Amino acid sequence: MDYDIIYFSLFRWNGPYSSISVALAREFSRTRRVFYINNPFTLKDSLTNDPQIETVIPRVASGKITFQANAENDNLVAVTPPFTYPINFLPEGMIYDKISEQNNKVIYNAVQQTIERYNIKKYVFINCFNPFYAPVLPTSFKPIANIYQSVDDISQEDYIARHGVRLEDKAIAKADLTLVTSQELYRLKSPISKNVQILNNAADNKNFSRAINEEFDRPEELVDLNKKIIGFIGNLDEVRIDYGLLKAIAVGHPDKQLVLVGPLNNTQYKNLGLDQMDNITFTGPKDISELPAYLKYFDTCIIPFSRNLLTKSIYPLKINEYLAAGKSVVSTDFSPDIASFKDFIHLATSETNFVNLIDWAITDNSPDKVVARTKKAATNTWETRIKEFEKLVEPFLQKEKINNKSLSKLS
Repeated sequence: MDYDIIYFSLFRWNGPYSSISVALAREFSRTRRVFYINNPFTLKDSLTNDPQIETVIPRVASGKITFQANAENDNLVAVTPPFTYPINFLPEGMIYDKISEQNNKVIYNAVQQTIERYNIKKYVFINCFNPFYAPVLPTSFKPIANIYQSVDDISQEDYIARHGVRLEDKAIAKADLTLVTSQELYRLKSPISKNVQILNNAADNKNFSRAINEEFDRPEELVDLNKKIIGFIGNLDEVRIDYGLLKAIAVGHPDKQLVLVGPLNNTQYKNLGLDQMDNITFTGPKDISELPAYLKYFDTCIIPFSRNLLTKSIYPLKINEYLAAGKSVVSTDFSPDIASFKDFIHLATSETNFVNLIDWAITDNSPDKVVARTKKAATNTWETRIKEFEKLVEPFLQKEKINNKSLSKLS
């Protein structure tokens, strides 16, 4: 299909977390040009020691846009806009709206300069979960389709909910198409727009299947472990993770090691003393290319999500990553989407049930089970999602062709 993608996302290209937008952008770029417009840094961000900022400060501070082609793929360009003003702390009203208008212009200008610099003629515009900037493209822009992508229940995270709920509603109402990642988000967003479609998260199957197909040395955190390993890979944040459950797992399995791979963005683990428990290991964040080496040595994997309104709307990236690695999985039954994997994972209905299922999961690794898991993961790859996306965009392409023919006849 002959069109480019302009992908504006809340999740920065070189951010510390895996995200649906980065994964889809990589996959899109196999067959077309992708211009990934980063969430702008604010003037407040410039005062931090964020390593992401250091490389772009000289340009964005002077009001310039940074264009960075991907070293491995010429089709992929990361675009970093200039600084914007931090305004989330402001109440709704005239002052917020005025400054927000200026911030939006920064993004509109970044889009326009990208179009001109790279001679973009036909493109699909996607805003991934960032209604705070440019929630509605001006009519001067003419994308084939203007798409908004919702990946979480924005109302359940206090900081972004402050303005995010009303701004996202506005973005969805004006979008040609809204993509959501879960059944619950579909339920929540359908009343706002007549064109809401589910595009689930997926996995980089090729990368995570390396845990089965390749040999790896033990990562340094696992070198001295002579126990069965219960593993988790993901962001250890305040809202999603059930830290009481993690403690119960460690207490209930003193003969095993609980290894948690990912960035720590909370204090609950310290409040509960998890950092003082000998059979819990925190590795910190790891690059996605490093994760198969950890999965290789996990005896079972867990998804210890709390059951709340936020997690109810989640289709977790990690479920297909675990399955692609052939691993048994124990998970809480936090959402309708995780329940759809009930034939391939162990779903716990309570904390006690979760703790008890771990021993069973560790032994549940017959060759047939491993094959079944990998086959399931193979149906949920980013390549598959791109094919689904193209089917959803096809009606807009056909509409454009009809409009172009009509204009040709008039001329």
